[in-house]
Amino acid sequence: MTGCAIMPTSGTRAGSALGKKAGGRWPRGAAPGELSLHQNVTLTQAVIASCFDFRGPRNKIVMTDLEFPSIQYFYHEQRRHGARVETVPSADGIRLPLEKFLAAIDDTTLLVPISLVLFRSSFIVDARAIVERAHRVGAHVILDCFQAAGTIPVDVRGLGVDFAVGGVLKWLCGGPGVAYLYVREDLRSRLRPALTGWLAHRQPFAFEPGPIDRREDSYRFLNGTPHIPALYACQPGLDIVNDAGVAAIREKSTRLTARIMAGAAARGWRIRTPEHPAERAGTVSVDCPHSTEVCRELLARDILVDWRPNAGIRLSPHFYNREEECDSALEQMDEILRTRAWEKHTAVVSHA
Repeated sequence: MTGCAIMPTSGTRAGSALGKKAGGRWPRGAAPGELSLHQNVTLTQAVIASCFDFRGPRNKIVMTDLEFPSIQYFYHEQRRHGARVETVPSADGIRLPLEKFLAAIDDTTLLVPISLVLFRSSFIVDARAIVERAHRVGAHVILDCFQAAGTIPVDVRGLGVDFAVGGVLKWLCGGPGVAYLYVREDLRSRLRPALTGWLAHRQPFAFEPGPIDRREDSYRFLNGTPHIPALYACQPGLDIVNDAGVAAIREKSTRLTARIMAGAAARGWRIRTPEHPAERAGTVSVDCPHSTEVCRELLARDILVDWRPNAGIRLSPHFYNREEECDSALEQMDEILRTRAWEKHTAVVSHA
């Protein structure tokens, strides 16, 4: 399967350039001019957090232990500013325990950062239930769409989220250095980010000294100079995804991930992704024996996958993959285990 990308061609974790894509709606529901572009999702979270004061009675942050580590690191550091962080653990390491998570959101909660799709297991979170609970008690939801946008339909306006963030590096087939931030229209003019800079000024090229005179549009949430080359580099991928259509991508993704899961189960490998299609996004995490070393050998054979702790090998077929490529990836994994080809990577892994 030489050259096959089982993982999205550009995989980790834009304003107006991205907003012009998909008829002006990336992510869906965001109108032109409602997105600001940043270097990564952690910085978008920092911009949002800088709008709030954690020293009052409403200072709790509710998150899950399945959240992407960079986001966990950031919010735990906000404890130095008065934040209280409550982390809701997952019993199986795959699903968000929804009832416990909702119960943790109370009238002292300020922010609820949550991924729509969890990065280890590809579990789709019930964002609507979380938004409804948070709004009932006066809290704000930050929906991370990084693992979702481009492979499942996302409608930020329909969900009523306060903030939505994400990046173009994974399913949107972009590159590094471009993340997006959506702020609900009625919140935008009321918030004053402390993490700011000259591009958030009404007249940035006037270079006025003193306090900032903030813009009223999405540029209000900008700060310093953006990564201009990355903004241009990501646009062809967005055009391609738009041409393919997210509904069609979702239909094919559901079929390919089901095929991978069936093949992995037939070989007796542990699958750390929900079986039900409604709970599963675009990735299948296969925890086969010696998964770290097997992943390295797959990469050496130009089969583009990745590995995560407590997940195993993540196989992420996108719209450009074929059924036979999914089958071939599993066959290669089987062959690597059968011939013990994984052993050549043991020393590499032990010293990594």
